[in-house]
Amino acid sequence: MSGEERDMETGSGTETGTGARTGAGGDAGTGAHTGAGVEAPDAERLIEGLRVQTARFASAVHGLDPEATVPTCPEWRLRVLVAHIGQAHRWAAELVRTGRPAPVPDPADVDPGEPRGWAAWLHAGAAELAGAVREAPAGATVWTLVGPRPAAFWVRRMLHDTSVHYADALHTARAERDGGAGAGAGTGSRTDLGYEIDADLAADAVSELLELASLPEAVAALPALAALSGDGETLRLRPAEPDMAGWRITRTPAGVRWERGTAADAGADVTVTGPAADLLLLFARRLPPTAPGITITGNRPLLDHWLDHTAL
Repeated sequence: MSGEERDMETGSGTETGTGARTGAGGDAGTGAHTGAGVEAPDAERLIEGLRVQTARFASAVHGLDPEATVPTCPEWRLRVLVAHIGQAHRWAAELVRTGRPAPVPDPADVDPGEPRGWAAWLHAGAAELAGAVREAPAGATVWTLVGPRPAAFWVRRMLHDTSVHYADALHTARAERDGGAGAGAGTGSRTDLGYEIDADLAADAVSELLELASLPEAVAALPALAALSGDGETLRLRPAEPDMAGWRITRTPAGVRWERGTAADAGADVTVTGPAADLLLLFARRLPPTAPGITITGNRPLLDHWLDHTAL
């Protein structure tokens, strides 16, 4: 995560909009998304996903050089990446417990301890967040940059943040295996990387990335997102999983608009097809468009422009 990503740490949206199932997030009221018939994961599903993805992250960093450069976040050493995950979970737990804003800690100032204790420290942070969400009063809302939201907003945000940084840990491991000559997200496939995530959670992470791109608060924090406005150009994401709903993105003069469900099956200027996990890693810029398993038809420069202006 870069400094710009930390600026948006509190700014992710939720699966919302007219006719949408609000799930963990609630209605953001942006008008940017319709998702009729698509259910967001409930809080317990998100908590379980956070537990599993944190365990996978911990396994990925085990035995690596704490001072190794993270190829996909080259301003960070591995120790800082680990510190970020552990402190972010604890910070989110504080937000849930108090319902009030708190400064985002700089992971460079956080000590995750000795590498032999990283797994326990990471698991404790995820458990602290899960406990805070479970103990939140029914119907209670907590602070977020996009307004009051249910407590589960934060477990969703931390799950997807952890899932993306798990890929960063795997890229670091691959670079170490290759003698430090890792090429970031420029080569290889998800299978080569060894990345794992359940398809439903990968799909929800894609929705959250689109929510970020469509929120005015995100554009204010990350000015590059303003370049995603357009004149009606469309991108379609088509999951390879049977019966999984896809996404259709429209770049309007007012900003990004997107929809998920049957309406997303309409044609588009560019279509990207692949397993949900590959679509997530592509849109998070942890896999290249040329990765095996991803197929692109139509206006490829339109996709490239999107990726160039959505760096998180």
